[in-house]
Amino acid sequence: MVSSLRDSAHAMQSTIVSTRDLLRRLRSIMAGDETGRARIDQTAQLITAHIGVDVCSIYLVGEPENLVLRATCGLKPGVVDKITLAFGEGLVGDIALHARPLNLAEAQSNPKFTYQPESGEEKYKSLMGVPILRAARVIGVLVVQNREERIYSEEMLEDLQTISMVLAELVVASHLVEEVGLSGRDAQAHTEHIRGVSFAGGVALGHVVLHEPRVLVDALIAEDTDVELKRLEDAINDLQGFTDRMLAMEDLSHAGQHRDILEAYRMFAHDRGWRNRLREAVRTGLTAEAAVERVRGDIRARFRRQTDPYLRERLHDLEDLANRLLRHLSGLPITASEEELPEDAIVIARNMGPGELLSYNRERLRGLVLEEGARGAHVTIVARALGIPIVGRSKDILLMTESGSAIIVDGDAGEVYIHPDQNIIAAYADKVRLQASRQARYRAHRHKPAITLDGVDIDVNINAGLLVELPLLEASGAGGIGLFRTELQFMIASTLPRLKSQADLYRQVLGVAGTRPVVFRTLDAGGDKILPYMEAVQEENPMMGWRAIRMALDRPALLRYQLRALLMASRGHKLRLMFPMISTVEEFKRARALVNVEQERMVRFGRQGPDEIRVGVMLEVPALVWQLDTLLPLVDFVSVGSNDLLQFLFASDRGNIKVSNRYDPLNPAVLRMLRQIVLSCRQYNVPLSLCGEIAGYPLEAMALIGLGFRNISMTPASVGPVKMMIRSVNHGALGTFVEQLCDAPQDSVRGRLLAYACEHDVDFQPR
Repeated sequence: MVSSLRDSAHAMQSTIVSTRDLLRRLRSIMAGDETGRARIDQTAQLITAHIGVDVCSIYLVGEPENLVLRATCGLKPGVVDKITLAFGEGLVGDIALHARPLNLAEAQSNPKFTYQPESGEEKYKSLMGVPILRAARVIGVLVVQNREERIYSEEMLEDLQTISMVLAELVVASHLVEEVGLSGRDAQAHTEHIRGVSFAGGVALGHVVLHEPRVLVDALIAEDTDVELKRLEDAINDLQGFTDRMLAMEDLSHAGQHRDILEAYRMFAHDRGWRNRLREAVRTGLTAEAAVERVRGDIRARFRRQTDPYLRERLHDLEDLANRLLRHLSGLPITASEEELPEDAIVIARNMGPGELLSYNRERLRGLVLEEGARGAHVTIVARALGIPIVGRSKDILLMTESGSAIIVDGDAGEVYIHPDQNIIAAYADKVRLQASRQARYRAHRHKPAITLDGVDIDVNINAGLLVELPLLEASGAGGIGLFRTELQFMIASTLPRLKSQADLYRQVLGVAGTRPVVFRTLDAGGDKILPYMEAVQEENPMMGWRAIRMALDRPALLRYQLRALLMASRGHKLRLMFPMISTVEEFKRARALVNVEQERMVRFGRQGPDEIRVGVMLEVPALVWQLDTLLPLVDFVSVGSNDLLQFLFASDRGNIKVSNRYDPLNPAVLRMLRQIVLSCRQYNVPLSLCGEIAGYPLEAMALIGLGFRNISMTPASVGPVKMMIRSVNHGALGTFVEQLCDAPQDSVRGRLLAYACEHDVDFQPR
């Protein structure tokens, strides 16, 4: 028994030594001066002789997507470049289609076997093949065959997979791409089309920048295996320590999704099977980085066609972990914002926060694609304010692209094209030129007044929340800032902003605005807006939980601190502030009382405050609509926050792709509710505005104006299109028509409103 185990161990060690020797010889071939064709022929000959098989054949992806025999040692030499198989055709095509190996003792009895009589392969019985993978894409198939029936060992299969990894780099790094006619800049460059969700309109053509850059593994073959094993062990131990330390931190004890991700990291970092596979890959002669890439590539290929959501989520976790491990081994930065960007950078991320987005060079950033994300997330709001096209929910994009890949982001349609062909590029170039022409028209109208054809003035303002957005107030031609989101300053800071820091920001906003009005919304934190320095609260439904004014009233010191900063900054100005998420009149009274306390404090200390204070509410909770008779005598103004108001009205989370499109903002129920708000505010002579997302779409804005809204606020990019619509519409006729729509029986009046716009020559661009 002991002798048998000793023989087995000796055989395994001999296999490892043999594989190392083979990899060294492959390295010599890769470094040679021969043509790519000659080097791939040498590779086939070397594999045949070194691992004891009768045939070695190398198939590479051609154009269109098929497999072409490019080299063989054992089959008839005249068949090179002549045997072509579609993906899924025969055993070789099956390996390519499913990106998985095959190991068959009697290949010809397999129902997928396709006989190629010109090859002379009828005398070969056993077959083993592995996909040649690069960036989780199949760029070819490596096949070995023997005359006798033979079950190839697991060790031999793993050796062949290691060889295929080196072979993939040989194919791409050599001149073989040009010689055999593979498409694109590298072997897998065929167009990929991803349908996501539009988070912000616009079109961008550029090149991929991975937010968390992958390490380009160029050193594949180890000089010293023991050194590589030590590097691997140290990196894994550090990774384990990192996850353990993060999970032990007090502020992560109830961190919800963030903690779940770290738990997944720890599960993989401590997984013995994963660790052993990495070790074995190094022992075959690979560097530590190449071993991580090799094991990740195997798992990616197997998981890529999985439909089970849990398994696909685990693949994402493993991707994140492998990237972190590779960056640790290579000493590279965690995010690409620290690196030099291309002139036309399009950032790809699983998700990110607003602070991370703002760390990128705005002059070079053209677009953003998120694998996850939500339309209402703050990173989306910031990107939209900066005029950056965004596509979210782009399934598997991180598995399908690499840094430097050509990419087109269509933020209007919610589509992404990776490695677009010339026809697609030409079509989108035309679209970009058309958009540029429209933008020129918008710029020509930006400083013209927003007055309807029959002389009704409409106040068109912008929503903002960052200093970087302030120049857009002038550039857009807006009349003021209808919503300044103060929470963004709190969200992108690592600690609670000090009183002076808050006051300095508000002072700069008022200084840029000059005589134009600015409405500050007090801190709207909680729900999906997590402050990094505050303990997160586990809630079943955080968007309807402890957030905004509810949190502020339970933590009055935080709200008073902000109110003090606003009063300090507004000296010599008019201060307009409003409270978010008010659901009862009593909440407003309590919040207004805190303003009074801070005003009295300023008087007591002899400090000058604002010239005038106007305090309002953001109407976001439907219950407040039926309390307006009590509320309106107490407030100075009302601003409708349509984003939350509509999702609560329809019980439809706008951040959940499965239900976010279950209603249309132009549903008659919405129009009736908004009409009631307009009539109530008109009765009490209380100024009314709307600052939600729907104000930025010309058709929806047209409905709002028809309902009686005279003050609307939107993203800066929407000001031009909305202003052009306003200047081409007759307010009186529109009001009569929209009044009729309020009682329509349909689920949406979008079609009827669109028809009206066309019939009356309203100037607008449909979304």
